[in-house]
Amino acid sequence: MTWQAKNINFNNLIKQMLHDKDSEKRAESARQVGFLRDARSVNLLCRALKTERNPIVVNRIIEALGRIGDGRATLGILEKFEIEIKKPETDSDKLRIIFIIESLTRIKDNRALESISHYLSSSDDKLLQLAQNAFDIIQPDWREIVKRNQKERTVQDIFKVSK
Repeated sequence: MTWQAKNINFNNLIKQMLHDKDSEKRAESARQVGFLRDARSVNLLCRALKTERNPIVVNRIIEALGRIGDGRATLGILEKFEIEIKKPETDSDKLRIIFIIESLTRIKDNRALESISHYLSSSDDKLLQLAQNAFDIIQPDWREIVKRNQKERTVQDIFKVSK
């Protein structure tokens, strides 16, 4: 495929993701944008993440941002993550949390560790495994850091990034 054809495809997918009335089409176009792994789409995906109301489309946007792996997406994803963290466990969207942790793991941004650390003590085995895997990839020596510092600070405080 020539670069012109790829560019036309990219533009059509972005237009569909942002403007189509059908949420299934928006979700699928967001997914396809992620497969393209084109960094030009990060800001547009982040904008869509802020305005999109359909939960399936939101999950696909988060997934796409993770596939692209650009650190510019971290703060937008963390905003959605904080909303889920603040909810009672019975009300939180486990599937969204899984998408978020997997995406943040692919992005490999240390700013995500503080939020992910909430699931290092999760009673849900799947979320616990995802959190540990994320830490292993983003901060491989995290267990040593926690052992050294845990007497004085919580895990969230250890990995807090000053804002």
